Amino acid sequence: MKSKILVVGSLNMDISIRLARIPVVGETVLGDSLVFTPGGKGANQACAAGKLGGDAAMLGCVGGDDFGNIQKKSLREAGVDVSRLKTSPASPTGTAIILVDKQGNNDIVVVPGANGECDTAYIRENDPLILSASILLLQMEIPWETIGYVIRRAHTLGKRIILNPAPAPDLLPDEILGMVDFITPNENELAQLSGSPTRTMDEIRAAADALLARGARNVLVTLGKRGVFLANGGGAAVYPTTDLRAVDTTGAGDTFNGAFLVALSEGKTVEEAIRFGNAASSISVTRKGAQESIPTRQEVDKLLKGFRPEPVRFP
Repeated sequence: MKSKILVVGSLNMDISIRLARIPVVGETVLGDSLVFTPGGKGANQACAAGKLGGDAAMLGCVGGDDFGNIQKKSLREAGVDVSRLKTSPASPTGTAIILVDKQGNNDIVVVPGANGECDTAYIRENDPLILSASILLLQMEIPWETIGYVIRRAHTLGKRIILNPAPAPDLLPDEILGMVDFITPNENELAQLSGSPTRTMDEIRAAADALLARGARNVLVTLGKRGVFLANGGGAAVYPTTDLRAVDTTGAGDTFNGAFLVALSEGKTVEEAIRFGNAASSISVTRKGAQESIPTRQEVDKLLKGFRPEPVRFP
Protein backbone atom coordinates (compact mmCIF):
# COMPACT_ATOMS: atom_id res chain seq x y z
CA MET A 1 0.00 0.00 0.00
CA LYS A 2 1.37 3.40 -0.99
CA SER A 3 2.16 5.99 1.68
CA LYS A 4 0.96 9.55 1.26
CA ILE A 5 3.50 12.00 -0.17
CA LEU A 6 3.71 15.74 0.50
CA VAL A 7 5.93 18.03 -1.57
CA VAL A 8 6.52 21.52 -0.18
CA GLY A 9 8.24 23.90 -2.55
CA SER A 10 8.39 26.21 -5.51
CA LEU A 11 6.28 26.63 -8.62
CA ASN A 12 7.65 28.59 -11.59
CA MET A 13 6.93 29.21 -15.21
CA ASP A 14 10.00 28.10 -17.17
CA ILE A 15 10.96 30.32 -20.09
CA SER A 16 13.37 28.13 -22.04
CA ILE A 17 15.68 29.51 -24.71
CA ARG A 18 17.52 27.07 -26.96
CA LEU A 19 20.75 28.24 -28.53
CA ALA A 20 23.99 26.91 -29.99
CA ARG A 21 26.04 27.81 -26.92
CA ILE A 22 25.55 29.61 -23.63
CA PRO A 23 26.99 33.15 -23.84
CA VAL A 24 29.81 34.43 -21.67
CA VAL A 25 29.47 37.65 -19.66
CA GLY A 26 28.84 40.66 -21.91
CA GLU A 27 28.18 38.57 -25.03
CA THR A 28 25.01 38.65 -27.16
CA VAL A 29 24.02 35.50 -29.05
CA LEU A 30 20.97 34.54 -31.10
CA GLY A 31 18.57 31.93 -29.75
CA ASP A 32 16.90 29.21 -31.79
CA SER A 33 13.57 28.98 -29.94
CA LEU A 34 11.54 30.28 -26.99
CA VAL A 35 9.19 27.99 -25.04
CA PHE A 36 6.99 28.55 -21.95
CA THR A 37 6.43 25.50 -19.75
CA PRO A 38 5.44 24.88 -16.10
CA GLY A 39 8.42 24.25 -13.81
CA GLY A 40 10.02 25.06 -10.46
CA LYS A 41 11.85 22.42 -8.45
CA GLY A 42 8.92 21.79 -6.12
CA ALA A 43 6.36 21.53 -8.89
CA ASN A 44 8.64 19.38 -11.06
CA GLN A 45 9.24 16.94 -8.22
CA ALA A 46 5.55 16.81 -7.32
CA CYS A 47 4.69 16.27 -11.00
CA ALA A 48 7.16 13.39 -11.21
CA ALA A 49 5.76 11.85 -8.02
CA GLY A 50 2.20 12.05 -9.32
CA LYS A 51 2.94 10.93 -12.87
CA LEU A 52 4.93 7.92 -11.64
CA GLY A 53 2.07 6.69 -9.47
CA GLY A 54 2.60 8.35 -6.09
CA ASP A 55 -0.26 9.49 -3.85
CA ALA A 56 1.03 13.07 -3.86
CA ALA A 57 -0.12 16.49 -2.67
CA MET A 58 1.69 19.82 -2.90
CA LEU A 59 1.96 22.98 -0.82
CA GLY A 60 3.31 26.15 -2.41
CA CYS A 61 2.27 29.53 -3.77
CA VAL A 62 1.48 30.86 -7.25
CA GLY A 63 0.24 34.21 -8.51
CA GLY A 64 -3.33 34.87 -9.60
CA ASP A 65 -2.23 34.87 -13.23
CA ASP A 66 -2.17 32.67 -16.31
CA PHE A 67 1.17 31.15 -15.32
CA GLY A 68 -0.31 30.02 -11.99
CA ASN A 69 -3.33 28.49 -13.71
CA ILE A 70 -1.07 26.60 -16.11
CA GLN A 71 0.88 25.20 -13.16
CA LYS A 72 -2.22 23.96 -11.38
CA LYS A 73 -3.52 22.34 -14.56
CA SER A 74 -0.23 20.53 -15.23
CA LEU A 75 -0.06 19.13 -11.69
CA ARG A 76 -3.72 18.08 -11.66
CA GLU A 77 -3.20 16.19 -14.91
CA ALA A 78 -0.24 14.39 -13.29
CA GLY A 79 -2.50 13.27 -10.44
CA VAL A 80 -1.22 15.69 -7.79
CA ASP A 81 -3.60 17.17 -5.20
CA VAL A 82 -3.29 20.97 -5.60
CA SER A 83 -6.41 21.89 -3.62
CA ARG A 84 -4.37 23.61 -0.90
CA LEU A 85 -2.01 25.62 -3.11
CA LYS A 86 -1.93 29.30 -2.11
CA THR A 87 -2.70 32.04 -4.64
CA SER A 88 -1.06 35.42 -4.03
CA PRO A 89 -3.21 38.48 -4.78
CA ALA A 90 -0.12 40.67 -5.23
CA SER A 91 2.89 38.68 -6.48
CA PRO A 92 3.25 37.02 -9.89
CA THR A 93 3.99 33.33 -10.29
CA GLY A 94 7.70 32.60 -10.03
CA THR A 95 9.68 32.59 -13.26
CA ALA A 96 12.81 30.74 -14.41
CA ILE A 97 14.87 31.74 -17.44
CA ILE A 98 16.60 28.63 -18.79
CA LEU A 99 19.34 28.63 -21.44
CA VAL A 100 19.89 25.23 -23.08
CA ASP A 101 22.78 24.61 -25.49
CA LYS A 102 23.11 22.00 -28.24
CA GLN A 103 24.80 19.54 -25.86
CA GLY A 104 21.82 19.69 -23.48
CA ASN A 105 23.66 21.72 -20.82
CA ASN A 106 21.74 24.48 -19.08
CA ASP A 107 22.09 27.71 -17.12
CA ILE A 108 19.11 28.84 -15.02
CA VAL A 109 18.10 32.14 -13.38
CA VAL A 110 15.07 32.07 -11.04
CA VAL A 111 12.89 35.06 -10.06
CA PRO A 112 10.94 33.74 -7.01
CA GLY A 113 7.81 35.91 -7.22
CA ALA A 114 4.92 34.34 -5.30
CA ASN A 115 7.20 31.60 -3.96
CA GLY A 116 8.30 34.13 -1.35
CA GLU A 117 4.79 34.01 0.12
CA CYS A 118 5.00 30.31 0.96
CA ASP A 119 5.36 31.25 4.61
CA THR A 120 5.03 29.48 7.96
CA ALA A 121 1.53 30.89 8.58
CA TYR A 122 0.33 29.21 5.37
CA ILE A 123 2.02 25.94 6.35
CA ARG A 124 0.42 26.01 9.80
CA GLU A 125 -3.00 26.43 8.15
CA ASN A 126 -2.33 23.23 6.24
CA ASP A 127 -0.92 21.15 9.08
CA PRO A 128 -3.44 18.35 8.34
CA LEU A 129 -1.51 17.59 5.13
CA ILE A 130 1.70 17.14 7.13
CA LEU A 131 -0.15 14.97 9.63
CA SER A 132 -1.56 12.70 6.92
CA ALA A 133 1.68 12.34 4.91
CA SER A 134 4.23 9.64 5.64
CA ILE A 135 7.05 11.10 3.53
CA LEU A 136 7.90 14.73 2.70
CA LEU A 137 10.14 16.28 0.05
CA LEU A 138 11.47 19.84 0.14
CA GLN A 139 13.86 21.99 -1.91
CA MET A 140 15.29 25.47 -1.29
CA GLU A 141 13.44 27.86 -3.62
CA ILE A 142 11.02 28.97 -0.88
CA PRO A 143 11.85 30.97 2.30
CA TRP A 144 14.34 29.31 4.63
CA GLU A 145 12.08 29.90 7.64
CA THR A 146 9.41 27.79 5.96
CA ILE A 147 11.82 24.98 5.12
CA GLY A 148 13.12 24.86 8.68
CA TYR A 149 9.61 24.90 10.13
CA VAL A 150 8.39 22.05 7.92
CA ILE A 151 11.43 19.88 8.66
CA ARG A 152 11.16 20.42 12.42
CA ARG A 153 7.42 19.78 12.40
CA ALA A 154 7.70 16.65 10.26
CA HIS A 155 10.58 15.34 12.37
CA THR A 156 8.57 15.83 15.57
CA LEU A 157 5.77 13.79 13.99
CA GLY A 158 8.15 10.99 12.95
CA LYS A 159 7.77 11.55 9.21
CA ARG A 160 10.36 10.52 6.65
CA ILE A 161 12.04 13.61 5.17
CA ILE A 162 13.99 14.19 1.94
CA LEU A 163 15.75 17.52 1.39
CA ASN A 164 16.98 18.48 -2.07
CA PRO A 165 19.34 21.39 -1.20
CA ALA A 166 18.91 23.29 -4.44
CA PRO A 167 19.98 25.98 -4.71
CA ALA A 168 22.54 25.12 -2.04
CA PRO A 169 22.46 27.50 0.95
CA ASP A 170 25.52 29.22 2.38
CA LEU A 171 24.80 27.47 5.67
CA LEU A 172 22.74 24.40 6.52
CA PRO A 173 22.51 23.94 10.31
CA ASP A 174 23.65 20.60 11.74
CA GLU A 175 20.32 20.45 13.56
CA ILE A 176 18.50 20.29 10.22
CA LEU A 177 20.98 17.77 8.75
CA GLY A 178 20.27 15.49 11.67
CA MET A 179 16.50 15.61 11.11
CA VAL A 180 16.59 14.79 7.40
CA ASP A 181 16.55 11.15 6.32
CA PHE A 182 18.06 11.82 2.88
CA ILE A 183 19.86 14.91 1.58
CA THR A 184 20.13 14.85 -2.23
CA PRO A 185 22.60 17.41 -3.63
CA ASN A 186 24.36 17.28 -6.99
CA GLU A 187 28.16 17.52 -6.88
CA ASN A 188 28.18 21.33 -7.06
CA GLU A 189 25.68 21.60 -4.23
CA LEU A 190 27.68 19.05 -2.24
CA ALA A 191 30.78 21.23 -2.67
CA GLN A 192 28.86 24.26 -1.41
CA LEU A 193 27.45 22.42 1.61
CA SER A 194 30.71 20.76 2.62
CA GLY A 195 33.16 23.50 1.68
CA SER A 196 35.23 20.85 -0.11
CA PRO A 197 36.05 20.13 -3.78
CA THR A 198 34.01 17.46 -5.57
CA ARG A 199 35.90 16.99 -8.84
CA THR A 200 36.74 13.30 -8.34
CA MET A 201 34.94 10.38 -6.74
CA ASP A 202 37.42 10.41 -3.85
CA GLU A 203 36.65 14.08 -3.25
CA ILE A 204 32.90 13.38 -3.45
CA ARG A 205 33.33 10.60 -0.88
CA ALA A 206 35.26 12.93 1.44
CA ALA A 207 32.68 15.72 1.06
CA ALA A 208 29.82 13.33 1.77
CA ASP A 209 31.65 11.98 4.81
CA ALA A 210 31.93 15.55 6.08
CA LEU A 211 28.13 15.86 5.99
CA LEU A 212 27.74 12.49 7.69
CA ALA A 213 30.07 13.70 10.45
CA ARG A 214 27.76 16.69 10.95
CA GLY A 215 24.74 14.45 11.48
CA ALA A 216 23.42 13.58 8.01
CA ARG A 217 21.99 10.06 7.84
CA ASN A 218 22.13 9.45 4.08
CA VAL A 219 23.94 11.62 1.53
CA LEU A 220 22.67 10.87 -1.96
CA VAL A 221 24.57 12.75 -4.69
CA THR A 222 23.20 12.95 -8.24
CA LEU A 223 26.08 12.78 -10.73
CA GLY A 224 24.34 13.06 -14.11
CA LYS A 225 25.48 10.41 -16.58
CA ARG A 226 27.72 8.84 -13.90
CA GLY A 227 24.68 7.85 -11.84
CA VAL A 228 24.08 8.39 -8.12
CA PHE A 229 26.47 8.20 -5.17
CA LEU A 230 25.13 7.11 -1.78
CA ALA A 231 27.00 7.39 1.51
CA ASN A 232 25.73 6.49 4.97
CA GLY A 233 26.84 4.67 8.11
CA GLY A 234 26.99 1.41 6.15
CA GLY A 235 29.51 2.63 3.57
CA ALA A 236 29.36 4.19 0.11
CA ALA A 237 28.55 3.13 -3.44
CA VAL A 238 27.89 4.50 -6.92
CA TYR A 239 24.75 3.32 -8.68
CA PRO A 240 25.20 3.48 -12.48
CA THR A 241 22.56 4.94 -14.74
CA THR A 242 21.57 3.94 -18.27
CA ASP A 243 23.59 5.13 -21.24
CA LEU A 244 20.90 7.12 -23.04
CA ARG A 245 21.78 10.15 -25.17
CA ALA A 246 21.01 13.43 -23.41
CA VAL A 247 19.02 16.04 -25.32
CA ASP A 248 18.14 18.32 -22.39
CA THR A 249 19.15 17.86 -18.74
CA THR A 250 16.59 20.38 -17.44
CA GLY A 251 14.59 18.79 -14.63
CA ALA A 252 16.59 15.54 -14.55
CA GLY A 253 17.46 15.95 -10.88
CA ASP A 254 13.85 16.82 -10.07
CA THR A 255 12.65 13.71 -11.89
CA PHE A 256 15.12 11.60 -9.88
CA ASN A 257 13.96 13.08 -6.57
CA GLY A 258 10.28 12.60 -7.38
CA ALA A 259 10.83 9.04 -8.59
CA PHE A 260 13.01 8.15 -5.58
CA LEU A 261 10.24 9.49 -3.34
CA VAL A 262 7.58 7.34 -5.05
CA ALA A 263 9.67 4.18 -4.74
CA LEU A 264 10.24 4.78 -1.02
CA SER A 265 6.51 5.44 -0.54
CA GLU A 266 5.82 2.03 -2.05
CA GLY A 267 8.06 0.29 0.45
CA LYS A 268 11.00 -0.31 -1.88
CA THR A 269 14.51 -0.51 -0.43
CA VAL A 270 16.87 2.42 -0.80
CA GLU A 271 18.83 0.61 -3.52
CA GLU A 272 15.63 -0.18 -5.43
CA ALA A 273 14.50 3.43 -5.05
CA ILE A 274 17.81 4.72 -6.44
CA ARG A 275 17.55 2.38 -9.45
CA PHE A 276 13.97 3.55 -10.04
CA GLY A 277 15.05 7.19 -9.83
CA ASN A 278 18.00 6.58 -12.15
CA ALA A 279 15.75 4.98 -14.75
CA ALA A 280 13.22 7.80 -14.62
CA SER A 281 15.81 10.57 -14.88
CA SER A 282 17.72 8.81 -17.67
CA ILE A 283 14.55 8.76 -19.77
CA SER A 284 13.78 12.40 -18.96
CA VAL A 285 17.09 13.70 -20.40
CA THR A 286 16.23 12.23 -23.81
CA ARG A 287 13.38 14.75 -24.08
CA LYS A 288 13.08 18.51 -24.01
CA GLY A 289 11.77 20.46 -21.04
CA ALA A 290 11.11 19.72 -17.38
CA GLN A 291 7.62 18.46 -16.48
CA GLU A 292 6.86 17.42 -20.05
CA SER A 293 9.99 15.22 -20.10
CA ILE A 294 8.94 13.11 -17.10
CA PRO A 295 8.28 9.52 -18.22
CA THR A 296 5.27 7.39 -17.39
CA ARG A 297 5.39 4.56 -14.87
CA GLN A 298 5.10 2.05 -17.67
CA GLU A 299 8.18 3.48 -19.42
CA VAL A 300 10.26 3.31 -16.26
CA ASP A 301 9.17 -0.23 -15.38
CA LYS A 302 9.97 -1.37 -18.93
CA LEU A 303 13.46 0.14 -18.82
CA LEU A 304 14.18 -1.43 -15.42
CA LYS A 305 13.41 -4.93 -16.71
CA GLY A 306 16.54 -4.83 -18.84
CA PHE A 307 18.70 -2.72 -16.56
CA ARG A 308 20.00 -4.25 -13.32
CA PRO A 309 23.62 -3.10 -12.92
CA GLU A 310 25.44 -3.79 -9.69
CA PRO A 311 26.58 -0.77 -7.66
CA VAL A 312 30.27 0.03 -7.45
CA ARG A 313 31.02 -0.12 -3.74
CA PHE A 314 33.76 1.80 -1.97
CA PRO A 315 36.04 0.02 0.52
